[in-house]
Amino acid sequence: MTTENRVVAAVALGGGLGGAARYGVGLAVPGVAGVLLVNVVGCALIGVLLVVAPRLHPLARPFLGVGVLGGFTTFSAYALDAVELGDRRAAAYLVASVLLGLSATAAAAALTRRVVP
Repeated sequence: MTTENRVVAAVALGGGLGGAARYGVGLAVPGVAGVLLVNVVGCALIGVLLVVAPRLHPLARPFLGVGVLGGFTTFSAYALDAVELGDRRAAAYLVASVLLGLSATAAAAALTRRVVP
């Protein structure tokens, strides 16, 4: 199997796992709150991955980052929720999601750098 085929397989497997996890969270926390939770947690996990990925197997980044976290987080539901919320609430939701996501990524990366030698 070529390197490219192994990467595609890793992304596909990770995407299936991430999508299943996303569906599970959606059942437990439906609606806008679930989408926000998934995206903020996904951003935090991306922050962790940014720090630890260089130490992992070469297929870990495509499997975890593109696959699992790509399948777990959801821009399409985020955009749909914004449309359904209407004017004022949509703007607040869009801004809050971006700020919380960026903050979660930065905080998780910083914490991971302190914890992981």
